[in-house]
Amino acid sequence: MFLKSKENNYKFFKLRPVQILALGFAALILLGAILLTLPISSRNGDVTSFLDALFTATSATCVTGLVVVDTGTHWSTFGQVVIISLIQIGGLGFMTFSTLIAIILGKRVSLKERLIIQEAYNAFSIQGIVKLVIYILIITLTIEGIGAIILTTQFLKDYSIGTSIYYGIFHSISSFCNAGFDLLGDFKGYTGYVTNSIVSLTVAALIVLGGIGFLVIAEVIGHKRRRKYTLHTKVVIITTAFLIILGAVLMFAFEYNNPKTMGNLSIIDKIVASIFASVTPRTAGANTISTGDMTIAGQFLTIILMFIGASPGSTGGGIKTTTMMILFMTIMCIINGRDDTEIFRKRINKYSVYRAVSITLISFMLVIVVTMILSITEKGTFIQFLYEATSAFGTVGLTLGLTPTLTPIGKIAIIITMYAGRLGPLTLVLAFAYKQKTTNTTIKYPEDKILVG
Repeated sequence: MFLKSKENNYKFFKLRPVQILALGFAALILLGAILLTLPISSRNGDVTSFLDALFTATSATCVTGLVVVDTGTHWSTFGQVVIISLIQIGGLGFMTFSTLIAIILGKRVSLKERLIIQEAYNAFSIQGIVKLVIYILIITLTIEGIGAIILTTQFLKDYSIGTSIYYGIFHSISSFCNAGFDLLGDFKGYTGYVTNSIVSLTVAALIVLGGIGFLVIAEVIGHKRRRKYTLHTKVVIITTAFLIILGAVLMFAFEYNNPKTMGNLSIIDKIVASIFASVTPRTAGANTISTGDMTIAGQFLTIILMFIGASPGSTGGGIKTTTMMILFMTIMCIINGRDDTEIFRKRINKYSVYRAVSITLISFMLVIVVTMILSITEKGTFIQFLYEATSAFGTVGLTLGLTPTLTPIGKIAIIITMYAGRLGPLTLVLAFAYKQKTTNTTIKYPEDKILVG
C-alpha cells in the first residue's frame, strides 16, 4: 500500500509542465466557483447555482468576460472581489503569484517551476525567467495603476469618490487582463461612455498593452540596451498595428450609417468607436456600441478578429497574431515558389509552421463543433451561435445576447470552450511536442505523393 502511494506521488511529480498548468487553472476555477456559490457573494444574499458560479469563475480565470448573470447587479462586493482576483491571477498565470510568494518567503524556485513559467509565458528559454516574472509584476501594477487613475477621474463625473476609485481599479485590471468584465450594470458595457474619448482610448490602450505579450513589452522598454528588436517583437507589433488599423477602417465603413450603433455619433466619436470596436475583439470583450445591433458585416468582422486574438505570452487568447502571420507568409512563399517560410529575411523553421497550422485547424474544428452543439441546444440564429463559440474560444467575452439565455448544456459547452481557449496552444499543441523522443537513429519512411488542391 505504501509503495503504491509512493508510486502515485512520483507520477504526479512527473507531470509535464503543460499538464500542471492545466490542472492549476482547473483548481483555481473550482475554488472560485465554490466561493461564488456562497450567499455572501450575491447581492441579495441568495445561493448562486453551482453551474452559474462555475461559468463565472471559468470566464474570470480564463479572462473571457462572458457572463450568465450581470456582474454589477448580481454579485456583492465580496463576489466582485473574488471575480477580479480570478481575473488578475488568471491573466498573469497562477505560477506568477506562486513564484512571488516563494521569493517573499525566501524559497528557491526549482527547475520544474521555471519550466512551468516558461510554458505559461511562451518564453524561449528558462534563463532569467524569475527576473522576468518580477519584471512582469512591476509592469502590470504600473500599467494597471495608471489606467485606474485615469478611469477614476472619469467615473467621478457619475459616481462617488469611493465608488469611482473602486470602479477605476476593477475596470483597469479587467481591461489590461483582457477580461471584459464590467460593473456598469444591465449587460450594457461601456455603451454609456461611447462619447467619452478618454474612457474609450484608455480602455483600448490597456487592452492592447495586455494583448501584445509581456516579452514584447519588456523588450520595448529595454530597447536602448539592444541594437534591434527580435523577429518575434517585430511580427507582434506590426501585425497588431495592421489588425487594429484595418479593423477600425472596416468597422467605420460598416457601421457609419447604422443609427443603432454609430449613425448618430459625431465624426470624432465614430472614429474613436471604430478603433475601440477593432481593439476589443482581440480577446477583451468590452464594447461601447451595441454588438447585437451591429450590421452582419460588422459582426462577421468581429468574429474574424476574435478568432485571431492577441499575441503569445499575453493575457489574451485566440490563435495569436504570430500564428496568423506565419500562415500568411507561408502562403506567400508558396505562391512565390520558395521552399521555406520567410519573414523579414529570416527563415522560419518548419516545426513552427507545422505548429501554426495545427493550432489553426484544431481551433477551427473546436469552434465548428461548439457552434453545432449550440445550434442544437439553444434558440437563436447561426451568426449568434458562431459568434458565441468564437468569443468563448478567443476568451473575448462579446456576445449577441445569447449568453444569459444559455441552457445547462450550452453553459457546459461554453465553459469547456473558454478553458480550452485559455490553454489551447499549450494543451493541444505543445503537449505533442513533449511526446517527441530523441533517438540516435532517425527512421524515414518512403516518400509518396497525394494530390493536393
